[in-house]
Amino acid sequence: MPGLVNAHCHLDYTHMAGQIAPQASFTDWIKCITALKGTWTDAEFRASWLAGADSLVRHGVTTVGDIEALPELLPGVWEGTPLRGISFFELTGVRSRRNPAHLLGEALARADALPRGRWSAGLSPHAPYSTVPELLRLSGEAARARGWRLTIHVAESAEEDAMFRYRHGPLYDWLARNERDMSDCGEGSPVEHLERCGLLGEDVLVVHANYLQPEDMELLSRRGVSVAHCPRSHEYFGHRPFAWRGLERAGVNLCLGTDSLATVRRRSEPELSLFAEMRAFARFAPEAAPEHVVRLATVNAARALGLAGRVGVLAPGHGPTQSRCRLPVGRMKSRRPWWLTGGRWRRC
Repeated sequence: MPGLVNAHCHLDYTHMAGQIAPQASFTDWIKCITALKGTWTDAEFRASWLAGADSLVRHGVTTVGDIEALPELLPGVWEGTPLRGISFFELTGVRSRRNPAHLLGEALARADALPRGRWSAGLSPHAPYSTVPELLRLSGEAARARGWRLTIHVAESAEEDAMFRYRHGPLYDWLARNERDMSDCGEGSPVEHLERCGLLGEDVLVVHANYLQPEDMELLSRRGVSVAHCPRSHEYFGHRPFAWRGLERAGVNLCLGTDSLATVRRRSEPELSLFAEMRAFARFAPEAAPEHVVRLATVNAARALGLAGRVGVLAPGHGPTQSRCRLPVGRMKSRRPWWLTGGRWRRC
């Protein structure tokens, strides 16, 4: 089978596995992970990132879309893994109350200075609740001017949905106490909020999308947006059943991601594994054919990252299937073929 494609990950949270028990509310969980992150050093985040990358490789992942909360780790950590992928620079700005243009400008300058090769850069305004409309609008414009991909956590919790639709709930109250400008709430769903900010488009990957109405699904489909579902994270938070059939009926490109090990229950496999995510998806969607589930972690995920036809496939003209398999002279007694990769012959 082809190498797996992980559409959504937080590699730098890998060593947080088992450190945050499920909380009574999504807002309480945000407080917990924010406090935990504040106790870590850059060296700890770096070790965690590399451990996560190693875990993905061991479980068959070749390509990942990773959220970079500490972009200063780049490109050093890139050199420590054979993975390829997109490093999405995370942007928030609510707590720091920084000017959106200045915040974005710093991220763009850092990303523009990175070398290009197996990895490329993208932008990730964190979520509608943790950003301001101006940052969303500017991020969309900047990414499209550079031909970059965008990803954002959207409609992840019932509390986020209540905040934007009805201007109430634990998340609304907590952010209001922290002096977030709440004037962008009460005008529709989080997805509709992104539409008003001009963010939705074919270059956007929405993550989670756990609390959607049919009109949200139709809007995502109309704009060509992809959706990344993270089954074990979904189970950790105890969200309502994921509406995968509704999204696919609407024509949305659905794919899978691992999220981070900070949102995997202690009894679960303590590894970043798309096989574990596929098994979790199959448990909750037993009617989905195995071939369909595999597509979520290969072809569909590649399309979501803008890499359709380049990764996640085994086909003529792609990768090691380009008639480059042979039995080298002097090794004919071995019936195992060898691949020419990276300028060296390697046994399959």
